[in-house]
Amino acid sequence: MKFQLEEILNKVHKGKLTPKKALEALKDYPYQDLIFAKIDHHRELRRGFPEIIYGQGKTEEQILKISQEILKKGSNLLITKVDSHIYEKIKKKIPEVCYNSQAKTIYLKKQKPPQGRGKIVVITAGTSDIPIAEEAAVTCDILGNEVEKIYDIGVAGLHRLFGEYEKIKHARVIIIAAGMEGALPSVIAGITNIPIIAVPTSVGYGASLNGLAALLAMLNSCPGGVGVVNIDNGFGAAYLASLINHL
Repeated sequence: MKFQLEEILNKVHKGKLTPKKALEALKDYPYQDLIFAKIDHHRELRRGFPEIIYGQGKTEEQILKISQEILKKGSNLLITKVDSHIYEKIKKKIPEVCYNSQAKTIYLKKQKPPQGRGKIVVITAGTSDIPIAEEAAVTCDILGNEVEKIYDIGVAGLHRLFGEYEKIKHARVIIIAAGMEGALPSVIAGITNIPIIAVPTSVGYGASLNGLAALLAMLNSCPGGVGVVNIDNGFGAAYLASLINHL
C-alpha cells in the first residue's frame, strides 16, 4: 500500500491522474470494510509492514477474501496458524502462494521490503521447538530480514551451543524458542550483549503445563536483555525482532 500510495500521488502531481481517479484508487484507504473483517491497508504506512492474517478461527472463504484484497493493494501476504487443507484451497485461487508446513504459514512476496540492518538468528532448544521457530523465520524473511537458523542446541547438551557461538555473536537480534524448562534464553543472554526475544513453546511433559513453565522461567530470567512473548508466538517474536533490526 505504501508504494501504491506514493505512485498515485506522483501521478496526480505530474498531471497523469485526475483527483477523481485518485480518490477512486484510494477508496479503501485507510481500511476496507468487508463486513466480517476490516482490512487495515494503512498499517504498512504506520508500521512499515502490511497487515498479517492470523488464520486460526477464520473460515477458508474469509482467509481467501482478505488475502485477495491485500494482494490487490500490492502488499506482501503472510497467513499464520493454518493447516495444509487451507493452503490447498487458497492455492487454487492464488497459485503463486507458498506454504511452510512446519510453520503452518502461507506466504507470498509481491515486493521486496526494506531490508533490516543486520542478521536475525533464530535458535531452538530442541527439535520439537522447530515449528514455532520456523514461523518466526518465515515472518522475519517476509518482513525484510536476513535470517540464520540454529536448531537443537538446548541445555541438555550445552556443548552444542558453544559449537555455534561464532554464528550467534554476529546477530543483531536473537530469537530463541524453547519448551520444557525454558532455560536456553538465560544461558545465551549470559554470554552475549545482543537483544534476545524468548518464545516459550508448548513442548514438554505434564508439569510444563503446555508452555506455562517455560513462560514463567523466561519471565524470571536472571541476565538482562531478555524480552518474552506469549506461548508459541513465533510471529510476535519475529515482528518485534524485525522492528529492532530496522531501527
